[in-house]
Amino acid sequence: MKRKREEKGNLFVVPAVVWVFLFTIFPLLYSLRVSLSKVSYGKILGFTGLANYVRMFGDYRFWSTFRFTLIFALISVTTTTFLGLGFALVFNRKIRGIKFFRSLLTMPLFTAPVALGYLGVMMFYEENGPINVFLKFIGMGKVPWLSHPWWATLAICIVDIWQWTPFAFIILLAGLQSISDEIYEAAVIDTSSGWAVFRHITLPLISPILGTVMMLRIVDAFKAFDIPFSLTSGGPGTATRTLTFYIYTQGLRNFDLGYASAMAYFLLAMTMIIGILFFRRYRELYE
Repeated sequence: MKRKREEKGNLFVVPAVVWVFLFTIFPLLYSLRVSLSKVSYGKILGFTGLANYVRMFGDYRFWSTFRFTLIFALISVTTTTFLGLGFALVFNRKIRGIKFFRSLLTMPLFTAPVALGYLGVMMFYEENGPINVFLKFIGMGKVPWLSHPWWATLAICIVDIWQWTPFAFIILLAGLQSISDEIYEAAVIDTSSGWAVFRHITLPLISPILGTVMMLRIVDAFKAFDIPFSLTSGGPGTATRTLTFYIYTQGLRNFDLGYASAMAYFLLAMTMIIGILFFRRYRELYE
């Protein structure tokens, strides 16, 4: 009787297993095969081995997009983490209307990145956009937000930071609220310095959460596509193309699926290495 109940229970797992196989394992294995083949308009023409990977490392456009992705990830992840921690420290106290301000701060997180990108097009419009109008009002010149590589990079980073700072804020605020008040009460006996309390108590206690936020943001930043696509379309020229944007261009515009799959596997390997290094580091610290 017990065995029959266990067999019936296993049937509930079957849909999940089928889902994982159809939408995770099979696409992963098939794309690996595609990355080792020559593909034209969706048709596999033949096995080419590592030719697509060799081509990737010799492609200057690949290195250009990879360099931009690194710069974007560094700026976005660092700023997002610091702002999220700052807001979490501010709102981790009794403030009048705190629920309203928390809700207001988290709104960008629930907006589609593409929508934020198109909103950015309007905000950063160089002629009569609200930002340039304000800068002109305070006596500054017009900023070429979308026509200069450096300013376009900054515009993308601003929109991405605007969207993902609430994510860091929510996670870090939860971490701060999990710290017992008794620890802070004991710390007040030894010191009255808020910086000393933050450095020696708050920061070490939320360090695992801070590391998790950074790891998740790094992985997300490396696969950023929506905001660069909708805000700058990779321009001016190809100055703001991320690696995923270039993969999209090669795979779905040029129909070179073999080369696109090779770059996608490179991106997958890179994000996996980052995740493994983070987990290994924190395991060494807290085991």
